[in-house]
Amino acid sequence: MYGFVNVGEICAFKIHGQEMPFEAVVLNKTSGEGRLRAKSPIDCELQKEYTFIIQAYDCGSGPSGINWKKSHKAVVHIQVKDVNEFSPAFKESMYKATVTEGKIYDSILQVEAIDEDCSPQYSQICNYEIVTTDVPFAIDRNGNIRNTEKLNYDKQHQYEIMVTAFDCGQKHAREDVLVQVNVKPVCKPGWQDWNKRIEYKPGSGSIPLFPSIHLETCDGPVSSIHTTIELQTNYIGKGCDRETYSEKSLQKLCGASSGAIDLLPSPSATTNWTAGLLMDNNDMIFKFDGKQGAKIPDGIVPKNLTDQFTISLWMKHGPSPGLRAEKETILCNSDKTEMNRHHYALYVHNCRLVFLLRKDFDQADTFRPAEFHWKLDQICDKEWHYYVVNVEFPVVTLYMDGTTYEPYLVTNDWPIHPSHIAMQLTVGACWQGGEVTKPRFAQYFHGSLASLTIRPGKIESQKVISCLQACKEGLDINSLESLGQGVKYHFNPSQSVLVMEGDDIENINQALRKVSYLNSRQFPTAGVRRLKVSSKVQCFGEDVCINIPDIDAYVMVLQANEPKITISGMDHFARPAAQFESERGVILLPDIKIVSTVTKTEHSKDNDGANKPVVLEEMLHNLDFCDILVSGAELDPEQECLELDRSELQGKHLDATNSTAGYSIYGVDTMHNYEQVLQRIRYRNWYTSATFERKFRIKCSELNGHYTSNEFNVEVNILHSTNSNYMDHVSHVIAQPHFLQSVYHPEESISTVHNSVVPSVATVVIVICVSVLIFIIAVGVYRIRTAHQHSSTDSESSKENEMDWDDSALTITVNPMEKYEKPHRAEEESEEEDDEEEDTTSAESDESEEEEDEEEEEEVIVQKRDKQNLTRQEQLEWDDSTLPY
Repeated sequence: MYGFVNVGEICAFKIHGQEMPFEAVVLNKTSGEGRLRAKSPIDCELQKEYTFIIQAYDCGSGPSGINWKKSHKAVVHIQVKDVNEFSPAFKESMYKATVTEGKIYDSILQVEAIDEDCSPQYSQICNYEIVTTDVPFAIDRNGNIRNTEKLNYDKQHQYEIMVTAFDCGQKHAREDVLVQVNVKPVCKPGWQDWNKRIEYKPGSGSIPLFPSIHLETCDGPVSSIHTTIELQTNYIGKGCDRETYSEKSLQKLCGASSGAIDLLPSPSATTNWTAGLLMDNNDMIFKFDGKQGAKIPDGIVPKNLTDQFTISLWMKHGPSPGLRAEKETILCNSDKTEMNRHHYALYVHNCRLVFLLRKDFDQADTFRPAEFHWKLDQICDKEWHYYVVNVEFPVVTLYMDGTTYEPYLVTNDWPIHPSHIAMQLTVGACWQGGEVTKPRFAQYFHGSLASLTIRPGKIESQKVISCLQACKEGLDINSLESLGQGVKYHFNPSQSVLVMEGDDIENINQALRKVSYLNSRQFPTAGVRRLKVSSKVQCFGEDVCINIPDIDAYVMVLQANEPKITISGMDHFARPAAQFESERGVILLPDIKIVSTVTKTEHSKDNDGANKPVVLEEMLHNLDFCDILVSGAELDPEQECLELDRSELQGKHLDATNSTAGYSIYGVDTMHNYEQVLQRIRYRNWYTSATFERKFRIKCSELNGHYTSNEFNVEVNILHSTNSNYMDHVSHVIAQPHFLQSVYHPEESISTVHNSVVPSVATVVIVICVSVLIFIIAVGVYRIRTAHQHSSTDSESSKENEMDWDDSALTITVNPMEKYEKPHRAEEESEEEDDEEEDTTSAESDESEEEEDEEEEEEVIVQKRDKQNLTRQEQLEWDDSTLPY
């Protein structure tokens, strides 16, 4: 409210300024009192103050106001009072910060809010507050966030907290703001981005172990790095995944000289000296506990090994028990009785390997090398190692895991004087036949042995030795050429240890990413292979450098799909006796076929969600033996045998052994090569008069019996050509009821039978009469017992339409001139009778007799035409498999 002093009246007030939101009105003209008011709402946020000039005007002398008088100018200053209408708002929608674990920070980050009110009271932020509860953080009035305790990366990687703000009027923010605090671990030097478990699927080839690995040095001044990658497989088999074929098969595969004698074979009827030993069947490992020994029978190893021979073995041995270690015998040849002389022996004594060889006395009775000593740490490290002792007297060389070692000590001794005392060869202990009250074993071995062989007359080459002990799994490097010149690397002989060295960290990273695992076995041993990566670094000019922790990982080798090996072919046939008696005999398995399949599970799922097994196509892999065994009595070497031309084995990794029990083919080779050899095996019998059949069974193996085939049975019938034999054969069949079996022959065999015996017209007539009589009786018996009989058919064995004879009330006389030819006519008529409506037995017999007469007349015509038409040559053969002769 304003007032002006005037003698007259005041009629108006005027505000000078541009569009001021105010106006002045006169309240009392006489006193000159007026009021200043706003024409529109005033907003402090738009303008806090206004300053303008105001003047008063009198009423003047006329309405136009031309003669108005105005007062002096007065300055008006207006200050707008604020209202707390706005809430605080944060400048950022989200705040982020990263901290290192284990530290207390004064301020991790600062949040900031603003208020749009114009007055200091309402526009200033007076306080911040953390809304989230139970978090190790605090905030001050300036928005600085700090941690109240040390953070742990392993406990929690990230924190998310909500923060609000208050202005001085205690109005809080419209929206709380998110603050994200990431915790990073303390920088620890070491390898990063690697997986502890690496899966290996059989047949995958070479797979990288650490495809994304890199070394974190925490900005350390590293000048060079030395890294060792070790694949630990000492608990797999004999130190690693090796082929588990038999020793003979492995030696054949590696090209070893023939003649090796296995002193620790699997127990069997012919190799029973290992039956009492502790054995791990899976890997042919024999464990000796210091209480066992095995006597090798006489005749297994020749007495004279000559000046050249080889002893090879796998051995796992630890420190000898007791303070005073005794000799631990691996192999020993000593006197069987009376004396206690050791002729040759291989033993361990105080972690030294010793080979003893006492030569026999000859013209030169002088000192000769007798004991050869090797001192190696591996002898007592409780790990598997492969030892080969090559003897070229007087030089003896030891190969251990393919590396040559010369003896550190050689002692001489006098030769042994000849005597008539027999010798005893033993394994796992030495036989003490003399100088004791009762002969016994002594100097027992403590440890494990496998594949102990002795090869008289020959020594083994280093190439063969390396092949026999080679691991089938190991470390590998993909793309060696891409390693670069800045990285040096070195493998140990078995490729279980790889050493890499370089100056540039990134080059080492790239090289380690190329390190891979490889298992070349088609059916590897499933299980864990441990991996260890150890590293050492050097730093520029510093005595103390960063420490790189070791990597402990493992390769999980998955189980291979088990193959199903199937043998098929012709399982029953007959041949004339003349063919068996011939020089070449009869091919036993002319069309044998060996196939292998595996069953896998598809990843795709059907409607019910179950995995669907699928039989894949034929799988190709090797075999290591196939046995053809005689069923029943063993072969009589005076009259029969199985034969194979040795030339059939040339060019293949196969060998064969023969005995009265059967024929064995062994060696690591393809299924195709095994088929070829099996198809060439012949059966000969040069005295067939008392033999009418032979049965054989065939079985094949992969991995020394780990995977075996089905047992395929073959029955061979011998057809005798003499009339007396035929008579006896038929008489036996009629006397004892058995099924008649129709066996189909190859065409050439049938032709041979027809050509060997051509029946006369009289014989044909007799056969017709006898056949009709037998058929009438058989049909009558069949109708009576039809409720108790049923036929059996086996299409796979080509035996069909068999008929059971009941001769309980029959007496049949067979003409000696009888020739059993075309009796299958009766079987055909029997099938026709089953389809017709049943009638009396006599009517059916008459009808069958008429049809039989017509067909036999046709047969006579055919034979009178000099056998020009041979289309009806199928011949009934008698199955005498269960008849006594």
